[in-house]
Amino acid sequence: MSLLSKNVIPGNHGRIFGTNAKEDQDLLEIKNKLLELDGIKDVVLDTAIFPREFTVYTTKIISIDTIEKRVKSVGFHAIPK
Repeated sequence: MSLLSKNVIPGNHGRIFGTNAKEDQDLLEIKNKLLELDGIKDVVLDTAIFPREFTVYTTKIISIDTIEKRVKSVGFHAIPK
């Protein structure tokens, strides 16, 4: 495993995650929980596809485990792509 596979790296590309959340309200709850983390600049939701996806943009290196645990606290899963 490398730095790139275990972390979200700051930049313009972000990291895409799939999720089992279906409702817009659930996706907004995930977005708000992730934005509480220090270093997350933006979370962009993609509701046009199934399964739903979101892209996380950061200002510093954040581990994928941290993001997965934060989404699990809402009751859903986040799977990095």
